[in-house]
Amino acid sequence: MNRETLKFDFVVVGGGMSGLCAAIAAARHGAKTALIQARPMLGGNASSEIRMHICGADYHMARPNARETGILEEILLENKRRNPTDNYAIFDSILWEKAAFCPNLSLYLNTCVDGVEVKDSYIQSINAYQQTTEKHFLFQAPLFADATGDGSVGAWAGAEYTVGREARDTYGESYAPEKADHCTMGNSLMFKARDAGTPIKFIKPEWANTYTEHDLRHRIHSDITSGYWWIELGGGRYHTIADAEVLRDELLKAVYGVWDHIKNGGEHGAENYDLEWVGILPGKRESRRILGDYVLKQQDCEEGRRFSDAVAYGGWPMDVHTVEGFLNDSDEPTVWIQLPDVYTIPYRCYYSRNISNLFLCGRNISTSHMAFASARVMGTCAVGGQAVGTAAAIAVREKIKPRDVARYMKELQQLLLRDDCYLPGIQNEDSKDLAKVAIFTANSSIPGCGPEKLLTGIARAEGEESNVWAASITQNPELTLCWEQEQSIHELRLTFDSNLSREITISINRDVLGRQVHALPPELIQSCRIRFFHHGVCVLEQRLENITSRLNVLTLPEALLCDRIVMDQWKTYGSDTVRLFEVRAYA
Repeated sequence: MNRETLKFDFVVVGGGMSGLCAAIAAARHGAKTALIQARPMLGGNASSEIRMHICGADYHMARPNARETGILEEILLENKRRNPTDNYAIFDSILWEKAAFCPNLSLYLNTCVDGVEVKDSYIQSINAYQQTTEKHFLFQAPLFADATGDGSVGAWAGAEYTVGREARDTYGESYAPEKADHCTMGNSLMFKARDAGTPIKFIKPEWANTYTEHDLRHRIHSDITSGYWWIELGGGRYHTIADAEVLRDELLKAVYGVWDHIKNGGEHGAENYDLEWVGILPGKRESRRILGDYVLKQQDCEEGRRFSDAVAYGGWPMDVHTVEGFLNDSDEPTVWIQLPDVYTIPYRCYYSRNISNLFLCGRNISTSHMAFASARVMGTCAVGGQAVGTAAAIAVREKIKPRDVARYMKELQQLLLRDDCYLPGIQNEDSKDLAKVAIFTANSSIPGCGPEKLLTGIARAEGEESNVWAASITQNPELTLCWEQEQSIHELRLTFDSNLSREITISINRDVLGRQVHALPPELIQSCRIRFFHHGVCVLEQRLENITSRLNVLTLPEALLCDRIVMDQWKTYGSDTVRLFEVRAYA
């Protein structure tokens, strides 16, 4: 058997939202990166294969201004621009192109890792097989990231991990069970239905289950257009990894049985509805959690902890699904434990404590079962993935291990903020940002939203603080940056408002989609003019056109001497107000 040897700076295994964001972040920061994905498409639970919507700290718009930004926001806004009908084929293509056309990033789809070579607690290489080409690969790198969800790479490498629920007294978690067990949350299989406009019969397969309204009394099924997360099995008598094939078969029986009940088991308004799609790959919630130098706990989530080494944040409730899922018809399918605020996740949760060159990202990071119930959702996983990729780039540059990146924590945090990530309790202190020493003025502002707000160091609203310069377009507003001494400017970074209080995730759920604008947010800036002045003379005029992202980077062909920058001629996607959260300038 021939095995092609491939050498990289950083290898990410798993192409869900966390692995994708990790790989893109590392590559953008200069690390030669490989992204290995066992499936033919990226996105994991968010892909067309599974079709779960990307939840996060905003909790379906319940918590204002909490939506995740960074690479995830970039992806979802691009989807809003190109995919107003929420077509999953288009979403798959957007995820693919983000990886396939990213400099420094090599994408390996349909590629399964089947072995890990370890020496002295250090991963030397991984073996993989690409099913479509029948090629065998040996991936070598000084750094690896396990974004498999199941923590497969970590387990094969000998990383310490845990499965199931800790006892209440293990971490002093009040919601944990009295005794520890190996129970996890289960897997779910989704479906999508469409109104055919004419009566459609459904003939139940002989192998499908039968359900009554009594059987489904704890499970809301009034929306007949899309599948239900509560069609969930596993985690008790069935193991979510070892019994995955059995679980898929049993979930198919459940899905078709539920649909039979909707169509033929009483009045559900489903006469004209037909099954448009049924998943064949279940979405998995929980399996292994690899142990890092810190284990995130229930108390951290409940208290809204602000860690000094925070690199990501969460805010989804502790969403604890019942053991056995659909097999337990006597209890509610989940218990929602609400959190008063967002919490941060420390960097120490994102690398293995005993495998020296292994990063963790996604749902397999170092948490207790209770904290996992919140931190597992894809929005939280995605921003954690971006943090891991950025940390990996630092580790590559400095030739150090993941744990040692802690020495560069301030740099890591500032890089994340620069790339439009949000870290509660941490603000822009980037000494290289020339805008921090500029004087901001404007000829027009909305009261309470003057140009001084651009210097708060926080690129979103927080509580009562807007942190935004805002002005009416009808006033032809001009924003000016002035320096007492001339500056050499090579890059300008502008962070606009994309309304972080509104949900923008792709979904098959009618209620989720009903809360959304199926286009780019009207608050987002569409175009503007930027002029650079030196001693009163305009030396360069640039226009940003067809803006589609929150963070916009204007890189000049060469460094430009100037002492004043003026921005005007604003146009939005519908709003009559200009809203700008941050301006950064770099030599």
